[in-house]
Amino acid sequence: MIYFRLVFESFRFAWQALRSNLLRTILSLLGVTIGIFAIISVFTIVDSLERSIRQSMSFVGERIVYVEKWPWIFKDDDIPWWKFMQRPSPNMREFRFMEEQLENDEGVALVARRGSNTFKQRNNSMSGIMLQGVTQDFNKVAEVPIAEGRFFTQQETEGSRNVIIIGAEVASNLFPYGSALGGNIRIRSQKFTVVGVMEKQGAGLFEGMPTNDKNAYVPFGAFGKMFAGGPRGIQPTLMIKGRADDPNLQNLEYEVKGKMRTIRGLKPYEEDNFAINRSEMMADAIGEMFSIIGIAGWVIGGFSILVGGFGIANIMFVSVKERTNIIGIQKSLGAKNFFILFQFLFESVFLSLIGGGVGILLVSLITLIPMGALDIILTPGNILLGLGVSVVIGVLSGIIPAVIASHLDPVIAIRSK
Repeated sequence: MIYFRLVFESFRFAWQALRSNLLRTILSLLGVTIGIFAIISVFTIVDSLERSIRQSMSFVGERIVYVEKWPWIFKDDDIPWWKFMQRPSPNMREFRFMEEQLENDEGVALVARRGSNTFKQRNNSMSGIMLQGVTQDFNKVAEVPIAEGRFFTQQETEGSRNVIIIGAEVASNLFPYGSALGGNIRIRSQKFTVVGVMEKQGAGLFEGMPTNDKNAYVPFGAFGKMFAGGPRGIQPTLMIKGRADDPNLQNLEYEVKGKMRTIRGLKPYEEDNFAINRSEMMADAIGEMFSIIGIAGWVIGGFSILVGGFGIANIMFVSVKERTNIIGIQKSLGAKNFFILFQFLFESVFLSLIGGGVGILLVSLITLIPMGALDIILTPGNILLGLGVSVVIGVLSGIIPAVIASHLDPVIAIRSK
């Protein structure tokens, strides 16, 4: 019961200090409020941006290894650019070999892409569509959310038939008055039958980011009939999905590297003529960028919190001075030093929490402002972070005044006015 009484009295004294010196308390807590607001708002916006960017880049996929001609991130400055130009792109022979030989995978697919395509359906047409040629197991490697219809059958893929799966925006533009299933679309003078329509994904955070809404898939063989291969033509990519029990994809990456060197006949002393890219590379780059922004938020908010901490310390020193007589009476009636210490410490923490709570409230008001494709969400983690920082500031600001108050001589304290 003594601890409940201690907390209650601390809250009561803090509330009295807040009411009796309202302007002084508000000005003193303003630094904590601004500091918590700056830190939590930066973290909230950074978290929201990172989440939106990751969602916009969901086309990269999870647990996927990409075997390509070019690396996504250039780390070795000693390799001249013309060596990358001379590298061969993955082909159907290598795809078949990897499909048969790999053991640490959940699926292998060969994918070729060509952007800025124009689709026609009678009098309707639409430009700027990304067309992809895929093999049969592509839906095992990457997510293809079908809203209507189905994915390609084995016979359609192996027979290179002219069938197509289109995005929601493509379907609404080319077939505005009915279902697109079974309809015909012309691409580069070739007629394709629609067998599937993907779910609507919506606009991404950045304009120009690939989305399923303006995307379309055809069998890899049908894609090859429209676009030439070779060094100046389409350059396919091998997509290999790792197993769930290999979260770091190390086993899969080592196996893929060994198999690719085997099928390309590379000798032990020869360097790789292919690049192995992973979706984690892009995620790590994004994480590093936002960690720098987070540090900037700490620096900006830290100065305001420092000023707020001095303000709370000033309130507590004044409070000790004003209540010296009361402290003497409490100690003469048997109050222990720790009781006086925690009483002022709780008061300091309570005042700091008020300032931090107001800062978090201001951040929550920002989340109500519409910002287009960016959804700003104040997470429970950021709320707890703000409250935790407030508690720490309250303890640091109030510890010295609380120690001074707890060590006052009761006789001298009672005589003070």
